[in-house]
Amino acid sequence: MIYVDADACPVKAEAEEIATRNRVRLAFVSNGGLRPSANPLIEMVYVDHGPDEADKWIAERAGPGDVVVTADIPLAARCVEAGARVVKPNGEALTAANIGGVLATRDLMADLRAADPFRQGGGRPFSKADRARFRDGLERALRAAAG
Repeated sequence: MIYVDADACPVKAEAEEIATRNRVRLAFVSNGGLRPSANPLIEMVYVDHGPDEADKWIAERAGPGDVVVTADIPLAARCVEAGARVVKPNGEALTAANIGGVLATRDLMADLRAADPFRQGGGRPFSKADRARFRDGLERALRAAAG
């Protein structure tokens, strides 16, 4: 199963394409606002509005043999701990070997932003290369989860 933290996910179409090609079920989990898919492999899961409701739903279900697509680092940490494979929308795999460092960096950056109100957001736009890396990363995660 592929679980997608779908509210702000920029690679929903790519995830559906890969799930269809590999004949793997996929759940788009969101607070609403996503159109249902006619694809029989795709499940639309609408959770209650509120902070982290989609994250809670995914974390309660994801485990060995599953792949989770998310940019949410705390959710990724919970899913890795449960045995799921995790891929960020840019294709980066989050694993037991790197999640601790990624979580620490996230926390440090949150502290820096809180201390300096001018250090907000930014970053580069999502690119075609990011989409290509995501496709490759999701394919690798699916193969690893199946094997």
